Amino acid sequence: MSSTEMKDTAQQVIEGPKQFFKEGFQFIHRCKKPDQQEFLKITQAVAMGFAALGLLGYIVKLIHIPINNILVGAA
Repeated sequence: MSSTEMKDTAQQVIEGPKQFFKEGFQFIHRCKKPDQQEFLKITQAVAMGFAALGLLGYIVKLIHIPINNILVGAA
């Protein structure tokens, strides 16, 4: 490998992370803190998701127990 090829390869290796951090800083500077109303909406959506998944898991468990007892038997 010649000297210029090594420099080009090194530039390409350095350019990737450099571009990544540049775009990351741009993204962080464009972000804004949510206001109270937006925060409450997000909190409600997350709480409803937790409740829905918890209910789904409970229903699956209720269905699984009798089926398991039938298949395995009362050992």
